[in-house]
Amino acid sequence: MNVGVAHSEVNPNTRVMNSRGMWLTYALGVGMLHIVLLSIPFFSVPVAWTLTNVIHNLGMYVFLHAVKGTPFETPDQGKARLLTHWEQLDYGVQFTSSRKFFTISPIILYFLTSFYTKYDPTHFILNTASLLTVLIPKLPQLHGVRVFGINKY
Repeated sequence: MNVGVAHSEVNPNTRVMNSRGMWLTYALGVGMLHIVLLSIPFFSVPVAWTLTNVIHNLGMYVFLHAVKGTPFETPDQGKARLLTHWEQLDYGVQFTSSRKFFTISPIILYFLTSFYTKYDPTHFILNTASLLTVLIPKLPQLHGVRVFGINKY
């Protein structure tokens, strides 16, 4: 019984990323994170860029690829409880506009970070490892796959 549920979606979690203004809000959030890190006096510009990239990718990994289920009471009888947010996004359809946006955005941030750190080897390795942790789980071949049983339940 779903008393007080006013949405018509089977899983409203799938529509959040397609809502109006979400992409702009996301970009502004990343920009604000970077400005806050730049305002810390003892962080150099390369360190601020690397921290922006690593914090962004860590947050993206946690919210899109690690947390499962939905924050809403859904009438789908718990089918979404075993899926990550990325797997629920656009009902699992690959290569939609929102999936493309959330795949391209860490790549663009990585290019900006690499440029502003002047391709310093230490920053480059950290940023590349950080990028790979969010790009590899987005591959269509890994949809629903749990490596070594991690995050299976």
